[in-house]
Amino acid sequence: MRPRTWAAVSTVVALLLSGCTAGGDGRDDGTVRLRFQSLAWQKESVDVNKELVAEWNAAHPDIRVEYVQGSWDSVHDQLLTSFEGGEAPDLIHDASDDLADFAYGGRLADLSDLLPARLKADIPARSWETTTFGGGIYGVPFLQEPRVIIANRRILESSGVRIPTPEAPWSWEEFRRVTRELTATMGPGRYAIAWPLKEPVSVSLNLGLSTGGRLFHRGADGRVTIDFGAADGIVPGTVHDQVNTDRSAARSTLGTGGSDTLPGFFGGRYAMVPLGFSYRQQIARQAPPGFEWTVLPAPAGREGLAQGVSPQTLSIAEDSPHKKEAAQFLDFLLQPRNMVRLARGDWMLPTGTAALADPSLRTERDGWATGAAVAEHLRSAPAQSVRGYPEWKDKVATPAFQEYYSGAIDAAELRRRLVEDGNLVLARYQRR
Repeated sequence: MRPRTWAAVSTVVALLLSGCTAGGDGRDDGTVRLRFQSLAWQKESVDVNKELVAEWNAAHPDIRVEYVQGSWDSVHDQLLTSFEGGEAPDLIHDASDDLADFAYGGRLADLSDLLPARLKADIPARSWETTTFGGGIYGVPFLQEPRVIIANRRILESSGVRIPTPEAPWSWEEFRRVTRELTATMGPGRYAIAWPLKEPVSVSLNLGLSTGGRLFHRGADGRVTIDFGAADGIVPGTVHDQVNTDRSAARSTLGTGGSDTLPGFFGGRYAMVPLGFSYRQQIARQAPPGFEWTVLPAPAGREGLAQGVSPQTLSIAEDSPHKKEAAQFLDFLLQPRNMVRLARGDWMLPTGTAALADPSLRTERDGWATGAAVAEHLRSAPAQSVRGYPEWKDKVATPAFQEYYSGAIDAAELRRRLVEDGNLVLARYQRR
C-alpha cells in the first residue's frame, strides 16, 4: 500500500466535511451515482452496453450510471480485492458459477425483495436456480450459452450422413457411429471431429446431463458426495473412444482452446467442432470466403437435449448505499427489447422468455434458431453450488479427465480419482 501524504489526508477530510458520499465525484447535488462493472469484451457487446447506459442516463438525470470496464480473466480476484477494500462497484457483471463464495460471504445483496415481479416471472425457475444460494437470490441470470456442434456444411452433406436437428438430434451412440463413417470418407490426416478440451471438466459434466449423469449427490443432511455411475460415463466414454479406438477425433486438439481449432476447421482438417454458442461470432468474422458452416445440436441421451449451463449474471453489492436505484437500472437493462440487444451483441441467448421469443433470435441465419431451440433444455450446471468444486476441478478432475481422454488411464482409474480423491476434497469443505 502506498503511504499517504498529508495532502491526501487533507483531501479526504475535506470531502468528509463537505458531506460527499462514497463513490461520488465530489458534488453534493442529490444525484445518485452508480458504478456498473461490465465484462463485455466483444466490440458489439461493449457498444450495446455503453449505449444502454447512455440511454438510461439521458432518461434519469437524478440516477447516473458510470460504465466501468472489467475483464473475465481477472474478475474473481479483482472483486475479492474491491470487496475487501470497500470499493466494489454497485452493479456487478459475473457468471453464476463464480457467485457462491461471494453470496455466502455476505458480499452480494439478496435481490429477492429488490427485483420487480415482471423480471422474476420472465426468467424461468431453472435459470433462477443458478443464482439462488441458501434461499436468497444473489444475481440475475440474463445471458446463457449452450454448447453446440459447428459443422462444415459441405463435408456433412457430401458424406450422406443424417444431419441432426433439435427435433431429431443424434443420440450419443449415433454420434459416435457418424464420426467413424465421416472420418472414413475424409482421407488421411483428417478427422470428423476436434474436441478442444483444455478445460475438460465443465464440458464433460454439462453435456453429461443429457444422459442422466449427475456426479454430485446431495444428501438429506445437505452434504454433497461424488458418485460416478454408468450415466456419468457415457459422454466421457464417447470422447475417449473417438480419440483412442475409432481415431475419428483429433488427439492434437485435446489440450487446446476453442479458438485454436478454427484454422484446422476452416482448412477442412476437421468436419465438426463442439463449441460454445458465442463462437459463431468468430466463425462468421474469420471464415474464408465461400466457407459454408452450420450449427447442430449436441447429441441427446435419455434426458433429451438437457445441458448444464452457468449463465452470465448481474448482481448488486451488499455495500452499495443505493440498492433500490441499482435494481431500477437492472430492470431497465433487462427489459425484453434490451435483453435481445445484449444477447445479439454477445452472440449468446437471453434467459428471459419474452426476449428468447424475439424473431431475430429464431432465424436460421448463423444458427440462431438451433440455439434458441436448445435453450429450452438448459439446466443449472451440476457443480453450481458445490463448495470445494474449484479445488476438486483444478486438482482432481482436470488432470484425471485429461489423462483419460488421451488414453493414459482407463475408465476405472478415472472413476477412482473422481470419486475417492474427489470426496476427500469435498469433505474438507463440509466439516461441521
